[in-house]
Amino acid sequence: MSELSLTLAIEDYDHVRDLMNGNIKPSGIDLNCLNFQVEETFFRFAQSYEWEVSELSFAKFCSLRSLEESPIVGIPVFISRMFRHSAFYIRSDGKIKTSADLKGGRIGVPEWTQTATVYARGWLHHEGGAKLNEVEWVQGGVNEPGRLEMGKTNVPEGITITPVSDKSLADMLIDGELDAVISARPPDAFLSGEGKVQRLMPNYPEVELEYFRRTGVYPIMHTIAIKREVYEENRWIAMNLMNAFEQAKAKMVERLSDINVSRIPFPWMPDSFEKMKQEFFPDGDYWPYGIEGSRTTLETFLDYCDEQGVTHRKMTPEELFVPETQMSFKV
Repeated sequence: MSELSLTLAIEDYDHVRDLMNGNIKPSGIDLNCLNFQVEETFFRFAQSYEWEVSELSFAKFCSLRSLEESPIVGIPVFISRMFRHSAFYIRSDGKIKTSADLKGGRIGVPEWTQTATVYARGWLHHEGGAKLNEVEWVQGGVNEPGRLEMGKTNVPEGITITPVSDKSLADMLIDGELDAVISARPPDAFLSGEGKVQRLMPNYPEVELEYFRRTGVYPIMHTIAIKREVYEENRWIAMNLMNAFEQAKAKMVERLSDINVSRIPFPWMPDSFEKMKQEFFPDGDYWPYGIEGSRTTLETFLDYCDEQGVTHRKMTPEELFVPETQMSFKV
């Protein structure tokens, strides 16, 4: 029996390395892997579904899954996790000093459905001192004019979003037309080192660690989507793919725990890795896939998606992912 040929598009991560290079193969699947930057992967898959399996922005994934006739399904493999208190950028010489100062201001976002901005807006609304309807939101390209929102949103009444196509958000921030920009990718004006733009929270590691310890939320950024028609014809692929992702992740853990050689050129890397394991995943399942190991994060994010109009209806974690990945056999 010949294997089913599938193409997966995904960024270059150490925890999928063995899947991408063929050292680990999903049972029954001949997997062709494409490597792009995430922005290209998300755009091409969400717009045209050019391949069968794809890494996808978690917010875009949730938005598509909330449609009555969703074109995709998913497996609970959480490829990227990042805290996003670091994603707020302000003018170095501006009036904004704390997040509460953003009340009544103008904030730029590259897309309303960018996962990083969903988490950041949720935090700002619930903890940061500026409610969603107390800010004028501006959507556009961070470094280049003309970025468009991918797909439809369901923004609640009272929230104002103004698209801007003739200027970049970074230029608007420097020119004083915005009070802040929220972006997963730092603006070029920040990376240049010229000092015109800075983070709102320069001590973001401490802020993010305190947030995690208090809430248990470790933000999920990206997940794995499958074209619905491909899944419906071959439902067995979901669990076989998930098993392969788990095996690749286990290889990563083995590498980072190796104290014999400097696999990553960073001093005391195995010790730092062990410390992170104990801090974030003390039950022993490092970087857990599946719903239960991330339920608090999933439910918090879905609450944010609902109140921000990113999803078209209120979703539960179980509705996001195919049933095959929510069961396991026992011997």
